[in-house]
Amino acid sequence: MDIKQRIDELITKLNKASDAYYGGQEEQMTNYEWDSLFDESSALEKETQYIRVDSPTQTISHSSDELGEEATGEKESHKYPALSLAKTKDVKVLQSWTGDRDIWLSWKLDGLTLVMTFDDGKLVKILTRGNGTIGTNITYMKNVIKGFPLEVSDKGHLVVRGEAAISYTDFEAINDTLDDVDDKYANPRNLASGTLALDKKNLDKVKERNVTFNAFTLVHTDKVIKSWGERMNYLDSLGFVTVDRELTNAAGIPAVIDKWTKKVESGEMDIPVDGLVITYDDIDYAATGSVTGHHATRAGFAYKWQDTSAISVLDHIEWSCAASIITPVAVFSPVQLEGTTVSRASLCNISELERLEIGENGKTKLEIIKANKIIPKCIAVVKAEGKFEIPTECPVCHAKTEVRVSKNSGTKTLRCTNPDCPAKYLKRFARFVSKTGMDIDGLSIQTLLAFVNKGFIHEFADIYHLREHYSEIVDMEGLGKKSCDNLLTAIEKSRTVNPVNFVYALCIPMIGIDAGKKIVGAIGSKGLFERVINNQGFDDIDGIGPEKSNAIIGWFNDPKNKATYTNLLKEVEVEDVEPKERNEGKCAGLVFVITGDVNTFKNRNDFKQYVENEGGKVTGSVSMKTAYLVNNDVESASSKNRQAKELRIPIISEDTFISLFGH
Repeated sequence: MDIKQRIDELITKLNKASDAYYGGQEEQMTNYEWDSLFDESSALEKETQYIRVDSPTQTISHSSDELGEEATGEKESHKYPALSLAKTKDVKVLQSWTGDRDIWLSWKLDGLTLVMTFDDGKLVKILTRGNGTIGTNITYMKNVIKGFPLEVSDKGHLVVRGEAAISYTDFEAINDTLDDVDDKYANPRNLASGTLALDKKNLDKVKERNVTFNAFTLVHTDKVIKSWGERMNYLDSLGFVTVDRELTNAAGIPAVIDKWTKKVESGEMDIPVDGLVITYDDIDYAATGSVTGHHATRAGFAYKWQDTSAISVLDHIEWSCAASIITPVAVFSPVQLEGTTVSRASLCNISELERLEIGENGKTKLEIIKANKIIPKCIAVVKAEGKFEIPTECPVCHAKTEVRVSKNSGTKTLRCTNPDCPAKYLKRFARFVSKTGMDIDGLSIQTLLAFVNKGFIHEFADIYHLREHYSEIVDMEGLGKKSCDNLLTAIEKSRTVNPVNFVYALCIPMIGIDAGKKIVGAIGSKGLFERVINNQGFDDIDGIGPEKSNAIIGWFNDPKNKATYTNLLKEVEVEDVEPKERNEGKCAGLVFVITGDVNTFKNRNDFKQYVENEGGKVTGSVSMKTAYLVNNDVESASSKNRQAKELRIPIISEDTFISLFGH
């Protein structure tokens, strides 16, 4: 194969992988592998000057739309093209580019770039980056994406560019509750892409996934602000979530990069990042650069970490059941990577085991990296003998397993055949312990999964017997004595629960917090339990109706659910709450906005629940209908405080609220 043929082969592989990555499909290769092939392609192009227009070195991304084919919004042109940045793994290249000028270093977030336009102080458009010149209009999602205000005090033309991202915590929680392998997402960016491709009928799902916009540059303002740093500070003052940043120069770049890299290596970053970005502070100078391919030469420079790998020997494959899928995890001899000890890495599914050609325990040498310095990943098998064994029974319930092949992707996964396997109820357990449920802090979905696989949890009531497994829990990876003690304390605190939260925690189909509030508000906790005992419906309650009423009756008539409910009542006490008319209560008829941290109430949900129990209403934005804005920082310059002052709405602290409306 000559050099040109090799370049053609590399471009085909890279573009295919990019299509999968940006189109919401299963990953074709890791970033580590992609970067290696990209670097090879770039070097060969420089050597031969054979450069194709569809080469990844020349395009913003091979995909024409980051949201994939499922995107439903209208296509629109960008007024200010969203060009990509040149990338390097060499700090000296960054220093050379910086010269004698001041630069800002910030995170290169791994999400989807969005462009927001404001006119006359109001948000008028949200576009995805798309291919850099044409994006998808997703303005209809403005109320379900976090991190930006809907109104700003700037009454001119304002254009802000940022990254919409989903945290690792939310990503893992969502993925662990998906039963179908085709529904699972390869990484947080993949999930963000799939989420922002949803239509107007699925806005609740978008909101649940906590997509957050992180502004990384102010593209245009009618105000004269010559400094990039001052522009970012201006976005802060308007109420945007902005990327972290630090001012430095060429001499200071190595130390700053080292400091920021350690933040990633320590696990401090919950938001996915895949590198760093440097930007000139002088906006006018940055604008004088030329455009090469799809790179603006002075708009900024991206730094990507040089991944390091280590070789280890496979000790065994641990099979972990979540929802209906049994996932293989490689457990190997500990190695040092990026400053931490690593001994485990997910192998995803059987197809990945076959692709890597995993062999027998103790006879397989693995090459391991930490993708983006965070996620342990097996990228290759260096040497192997024999072949891995697929377990014939579920690690949780010991029922028979079966290998299933996805009709869409062809991916092979191992499944538990028992329809009542406790691991299939992971999503229910997660809802049960959530803040709007029993509010048990410290029981993440990953911890729940570990407890289910250990056989500690089969039903809700088992959570209140975890102390019986104390010695085993203390020894589990990622927990320890302090975490275990805190968890057991949180469990004990949850033994007394409000009936609304209790109803939500039971996971009755179609019955959420709002339905619970309507029922308890209308008939109280005693009325609720009397109707359950007497098999009496709830369709006479405003906002419930026959469908939800039948869902409640049907749930309690199921013998398994009835046993779950009965066993749970042996462990918890449901508070006695009297029915309350809407026009009663200390907050009756008033609309509140609650912002910032709270001190006396447990959290803002607790605060909101109190207001609603007292006949009031809590909304997320300040308007003419708002009676009070509650903010413990009464003098802050936040956007909500400014809006309240403009509308002459009283801003009160939590203590003032309590003195006026009780607690």
